[in-house]
Amino acid sequence: MGNTFGFFCGCVAQSSVGIVEQWGRFHRLAQPGCHFFNPLAGECLAGILSTRISSLDVRIETKTKDNVFVQLLCSIQYRVIKENADDAFYELQNPQEQIQAYVFDVTRAIVPRMNLDELFEQKGEVARAVLEELEKVMGEYGYNIEHILMVDIIPDPSVRKAMNEINAAQRMQLASEYKGEAEKILLVKKAEAEAEAKYLGGVGVARQRQAITDGLRENILNFSHKVEGTNAKEVMDLIMITQYFDTIKDLGNSSKNTTVFIPHGPGHVRDIGEQIRNGLMEAASAQVNVEE
Repeated sequence: MGNTFGFFCGCVAQSSVGIVEQWGRFHRLAQPGCHFFNPLAGECLAGILSTRISSLDVRIETKTKDNVFVQLLCSIQYRVIKENADDAFYELQNPQEQIQAYVFDVTRAIVPRMNLDELFEQKGEVARAVLEELEKVMGEYGYNIEHILMVDIIPDPSVRKAMNEINAAQRMQLASEYKGEAEKILLVKKAEAEAEAKYLGGVGVARQRQAITDGLRENILNFSHKVEGTNAKEVMDLIMITQYFDTIKDLGNSSKNTTVFIPHGPGHVRDIGEQIRNGLMEAASAQVNVEE
């Protein structure tokens, strides 16, 4: 609904306030509704102000402490104070320009004392400082500053590119550290697994040799008891010859064997048997010395 006025009456819309003059001087405020004026007494409706919240967007270009040029986009929300509408009507010709000038002044006084990172972190402090200054100044002219929003901070394009590259480099460095730690853990686990496998392999070989020794001992004792006139040495020679021929047979049946040169003949078998017996005797002697 608009505001209408004629020579004898005027209508002030909701969320508005009228300025009534008498003989060219301010006389009174006209609240929303229909008002009658006495032209013979010099009354007239000089103008109407809206008391709704208005928004003014201000773009400020300034420099930070670390010499980075930035653009700040501020949104100032203000309204006319009903009780002081006459001050707003008579004192300021262009309130938007006045607000913009104070925003420029306060912002360019605060931002140069901050680094770019601090500006992003403390943009609320900048908005609060601008709000305090505008409330103090514009209140005298009948305007109330409702809110100031620091909508955006826009650095120079080259600075934004550099910041993105720095961020990407830091993330790559962090990824490399995590990758290195993962590879380190993998190598440690692999080494631990190999050590455990070698240990278990050694335990298995030791048990295998112990089982072979126990089997040979039982075979020698059983053969000596069952066949009269034989001694342990003869039985050992017989077993060694049997094992010797079994080994040659296994080498011949293998499809992936390589050429192996081994001494062949009964005498050589006897030498091998002597070496095995000497090894068993030395092992038994070492075990006895340890037990003592």
